[in-house]
Amino acid sequence: MEVGPITGSYVRDIRVMVYDGKMHPVDSNDISFKIAGAQAFKEAFKKADPKILEPINDLEVMVPDDLMGEVMTDLQSRRAIIQGMDSKGIYKIIKAKTPLAELYKYTTSLRSITQGRASFSTKFAEYTPVPMDIQHRLMKEMQELEEV
Repeated sequence: MEVGPITGSYVRDIRVMVYDGKMHPVDSNDISFKIAGAQAFKEAFKKADPKILEPINDLEVMVPDDLMGEVMTDLQSRRAIIQGMDSKGIYKIIKAKTPLAELYKYTTSLRSITQGRASFSTKFAEYTPVPMDIQHRLMKEMQELEEV
């Protein structure tokens, strides 16, 4: 379960029980049981309709009022869910929940959109299931890596 069968990532909240087994003095050894157990787990895991979880961060972006639309568009392209907006002088503060994977290179993007006039802070909020289209893409990528 350290290397899951779907994406190769850690598998959690799983309980496995072996309820039957047979040993043969000639054909049975430790490695045979380990391989059989790993294959059985992989097959059962895929049939159980597992869900991949991703970390979601609370994001606060402080942006000049005239650039808010461009920043909001960028956030929506990053699968962010806008929670609300506040004002602080000439700045708007956008509050959103954003997948951590989508925040990769966000500093560079925000600096480019706002010419360096915006800032942001982020902190971990929760884990949520990955959308099914992304989960299928991740599964396909892992299968391609296994075939190579």
